[in-house]
Amino acid sequence: MMDWLQVTRGDAPLVVSFPHTGTDIPPDIEDRLVSPWLARKDADWWIEKLYDFAPGLGATLVRTAVSRTVIDVNRDPSGASLYPGQATTELCPTTTFDGEPLYKPGHEPDAVEIARRRRTWFDPYHAALAAELDRLRAVHPRVVLYEAHSIRSRIPRLFEGELPNFNIGTNSGASCDPLLAEAVEAACEASDFSVVLNGRFKGGWTTRHYGRPEEGVHAVQMELACRGYMDDPDTPPAPGAWPTPWDPERALFMRHALHRVLDACLDFAGA
Repeated sequence: MMDWLQVTRGDAPLVVSFPHTGTDIPPDIEDRLVSPWLARKDADWWIEKLYDFAPGLGATLVRTAVSRTVIDVNRDPSGASLYPGQATTELCPTTTFDGEPLYKPGHEPDAVEIARRRRTWFDPYHAALAAELDRLRAVHPRVVLYEAHSIRSRIPRLFEGELPNFNIGTNSGASCDPLLAEAVEAACEASDFSVVLNGRFKGGWTTRHYGRPEEGVHAVQMELACRGYMDDPDTPPAPGAWPTPWDPERALFMRHALHRVLDACLDFAGA
């Protein structure tokens, strides 16, 4: 595979996708940005570490090392908003979640560049994801696609107040069998963390695009509030203070809960 696209193959009927853990930005793009730190602020920090037990369960992992500022592989490639009427970011974001401009004036990507970035990174990522789903679907009656995400607990521009710890998205029930959604929700509720199903985050483009339960592919997105596994300030972070360091002990209880969640996905797929 290409060095920015990492695929770890397993044989269990579970694919875990990591679309936003990357921080790589090509120099020709980074030179046009207001701040390299700002461009990496909204990464899903430490998620690949949080789920590093998944290969031991037989799961397949698909991850891009490229920053979502370059291109967001979980956005509709047509440019259509996933949440019409609500604040969000684009296929090639021009602002942070907090609304700060990412590019120096006049240096934002135009339509030609967006199309180039899509061909270079978006299309290969989804070709790999689709290939792994097809490979597993050929030998399993049901396969679960699990989208692993995280976000700061408080971002007033995107949502009011504080997010629950577990934000499960199934495109309002369209992307998976209700039994899978119930099993994932129950696994979360067995912990001391707060849970919501199809709240502010109902699943991104990947969940909506691949979730075809009638064809045996069941997709669910898990958006974690960062405070469940890392220090997460109540106020917008500043350079040098974010991300807070990875701490395995701080993340231990969340890891236990997520292990139960992936076990529930495997139980459903193998049932």
